[in-house]
Amino acid sequence: MKHPEPLRLHVPEPSARPGFETDFSYLHVSPAGSARRPPIDVQPRDTSDLAFSLIRVLDEEGQAVGPWDPQLPPEQLHRGMRAMLKTRVFDARMLIAQRQKKLSFYMQSLGEEAIGSAHALALSEGDMCFPTYRQQSLLMAREVPLVELICQLMSNARDPLKGRQLPVMYSVRRAGFFSISGNLATQFIQGVGWAMASAIKGDTKIASSWIGDGATAEADFDTALTFAHVYRAPVILNVVNNQWAISTFQAIAGGEGTTFAARGVGCGIAALRVDGNDFLAVYAASKWAAERARSNLGPTLIEWVTYRAGPHSTSDDPSKYRPADDWAKFPLGDPIARLKKHLIGLGIWSEQQHEQLKSELEAEIVAAQAEAESYGSLLDGHIPSTAAMFEDVYKEMPPHLRAQMAQLEASK
Repeated sequence: MKHPEPLRLHVPEPSARPGFETDFSYLHVSPAGSARRPPIDVQPRDTSDLAFSLIRVLDEEGQAVGPWDPQLPPEQLHRGMRAMLKTRVFDARMLIAQRQKKLSFYMQSLGEEAIGSAHALALSEGDMCFPTYRQQSLLMAREVPLVELICQLMSNARDPLKGRQLPVMYSVRRAGFFSISGNLATQFIQGVGWAMASAIKGDTKIASSWIGDGATAEADFDTALTFAHVYRAPVILNVVNNQWAISTFQAIAGGEGTTFAARGVGCGIAALRVDGNDFLAVYAASKWAAERARSNLGPTLIEWVTYRAGPHSTSDDPSKYRPADDWAKFPLGDPIARLKKHLIGLGIWSEQQHEQLKSELEAEIVAAQAEAESYGSLLDGHIPSTAAMFEDVYKEMPPHLRAQMAQLEASK
């Protein structure tokens, strides 16, 4: 009898390491316009093909093709371009500010601007987003004042969160932006719970929860899928597959040989796999999922295929674990360049208008940064009062905390 070969453990590897050229053939990119668009009342099991194909609208020539074309009016397209460009310019300015030691930490969303921008425009007022730390484009699309955001980044005296959160971990309730959690994957179960509460109250608002490809390996991800399926929670479950967690390739979290969208179908949840660098595809898929949730048809899991063009954070050096020119060769391109090409093709945009908008946004952000810095930054020590640590813990401050706060003030 022939003895079997020794068992071997399979450890996924990225498609390339530094010094080599990445082979992006693993992405399985579908032609633009080839994915079908089912009715919103489709059974989850009947979205299986959409969990493995790739929903795309913009083709190589910048034309909108196929059944997912949302046919947006010019003003909506201009809003999308503004939100994306504003996000990119803001990120660039704040990265410089971090290098100047005016803030301690920053995380860009370079290359991912279309996802939050289009998604925000597809939702309704009152819908609540449960983001992770790379969805600042949601805030840009909803025109949250920049000074407020920069004060949070600088943890200064006007920081609306009083220095209690890391930079980029915003909380803007009025803009439907739930507090970001540094503990990964918690926002998925929080979003499902909020959506369930909305349904229990008989409200009309839905939730939209966000996670990265790496955090899908957390148990909270699976728990959220179970509750969303069982109770048909009115929630959109967004998985941003930007190919990399902090320094590990998406295959380590289970993206090798299957898709993250496929996990939704396996849990009885409608699932879509979408080109995250295609503004029109993002808007159309987001609108489809939102209508499904608002019609009591249950949750949708969407895998947004994109690429993290920059470092994971200002503490990261991606040249240590991936080729330096990856983003330039990413087959889905730059989301801003793709939408610009589409708008120019429609005759409603030009290179001159694009540069003018960029200049206007740069001036707006520079002015907001100057105002925010007038309230202090890490360089000058103008931070929230230490007494603020006692506030907002209880609705009414108990005697022992009042005594401790008085003791602190007396010791100054």
